[in-house]
Amino acid sequence: MLKQKNLSIAQAIDARKKALAGDEAWRLLSRAREIHVARGSKQLIFDPQIDDRDEILRQTLGRTGNLRAPTLLVGDRLLVGFNEALYALL
Repeated sequence: MLKQKNLSIAQAIDARKKALAGDEAWRLLSRAREIHVARGSKQLIFDPQIDDRDEILRQTLGRTGNLRAPTLLVGDRLLVGFNEALYALL
């Protein structure tokens, strides 16, 4: 899908080798203007400056406590998880 939109990846981090959890995940999440989270076919949108930190972490961290993959930072928008509608935003 990234190729179809003519987008390239500036930096890739293998989540299996470098997991982000807790405060480290929040540092990344809190820098975004908007956080879009794919949950099945649904999409949740958060503003880390306004919305509850614990709720954002609940929705963006997986069962292991690590930031869900894929996570994609596009400008000041963070996309967490995957569904077609979410990636149509690119």
